[in-house]
Amino acid sequence: MFDPTLLPPVNALLNSLAGVLLLCGYAAIRRGRRDVHRRFMLGAFGASALFLASYLTYHYSRPPTPFPGHGAARWVYYAILGTHVVLAVAVVPLALTLLYRAWRGDFARHKRLARWTLPIWLYVSVTGVTVYVLLYQVRWG
Repeated sequence: MFDPTLLPPVNALLNSLAGVLLLCGYAAIRRGRRDVHRRFMLGAFGASALFLASYLTYHYSRPPTPFPGHGAARWVYYAILGTHVVLAVAVVPLALTLLYRAWRGDFARHKRLARWTLPIWLYVSVTGVTVYVLLYQVRWG
């Protein structure tokens, strides 16, 4: 039988993978290697899509996990979580628009939007892993 409690580390791994692939894709395009960039970015998109499916599966099958920390740690955690959630929602249409513009060959508009989307998407990837660590790995008191 499927155990949904196994999904949080999988989600963190997928977020980490997406972040690494985004950085590799950025490095590739800076070097003028469009085909390599395309493969890395499609990989990042795929990792993020798998993350979203896994995340929704977990949260559909389990009650929310309360944050066990107190004091300043609680404020920091919720500040990170809040910005993560808001920007994660924004990344979905941004990434889909980037994918569409690249597929259509509209590289000028793709590039302009990517300059905003990449840092947001990276932030979402890094803070997703941070939330996982703070919620499941740190032993609070």
